[in-house]
Amino acid sequence: MPPTLRASLGFVRSKFCVVLLSLVCVVGGKASGAPVQVRYREGLVHGFLVLSTLEGNSIAEGDLTQIARGDQVTSRLAFLFKDGSRQEETTVFSQHGAFRLISYHLVQKGPAFKQAIDLSFACSTGQVTVRYTDDGQEKLAKDHLSLPPDLANGLVPTLIKNLRPDSPPVEVSMVVATPKPRLVKLIITAQGAEPFSVAGSVREATNYLVKVKIGGVAGVVAPILGKQPPDTHIWILGGEAPAFVKSEVLSYMGGPMWRIELASPAWPQPGGPDAKGGSTEKH
Repeated sequence: MPPTLRASLGFVRSKFCVVLLSLVCVVGGKASGAPVQVRYREGLVHGFLVLSTLEGNSIAEGDLTQIARGDQVTSRLAFLFKDGSRQEETTVFSQHGAFRLISYHLVQKGPAFKQAIDLSFACSTGQVTVRYTDDGQEKLAKDHLSLPPDLANGLVPTLIKNLRPDSPPVEVSMVVATPKPRLVKLIITAQGAEPFSVAGSVREATNYLVKVKIGGVAGVVAPILGKQPPDTHIWILGGEAPAFVKSEVLSYMGGPMWRIELASPAWPQPGGPDAKGGSTEKH
């Protein structure tokens, strides 16, 4: 390639970077859609989870708790990392006819994350607040977004449990921190059934693909510049009582993919070094 042409392409690429960053950090794209209808109501839950790398290395333990009062549900998902990092996600939603997000709060802190993030918003006001660190400095970003009724923050596995495996692709919205807030679309598509086993018994779970769709010029440029987020996969056991099996999700913008799976309690062996004795450590 001639040097002049290479220089011109580099200049164009740098201009695209400026445009993309401007759009991501300044413009909050408007999204709309229909909420997912309730087929299975959510209730009281306390589940144990393990978070690991895609290579299978466990890096965090998690708890999912959920309480329903009437049509309103509060869900809390917390991960405690081995390096002391933590991630806490609190989702409040209603399930009267359709799932509708009421409020959302996400906190990511510690060495497992590139930067600390505290994202919160209430759908009734549209006010989105992001507290984050940049080069060690704490910063604050606030924006008022026109939040659509199909917001899926903290709700994606719940929404997927209420989809039929043969349903067409579904689009929902999500608020993301880049670190400044903006709206993106998620396209959810069933990829077919995959086998897994429980105590030697073979079952099947539907693999759902969740793709991020960035709107506007930023969405056109993102794949070219390698800024398109990788796809998420969520496996759901179907039947009369659909259940989450595992997921492979993006840890944070620009970060690695992580796997989340159900965890089973481990009991100490009788007479072993971990058997119940004079003192017991609780978490």
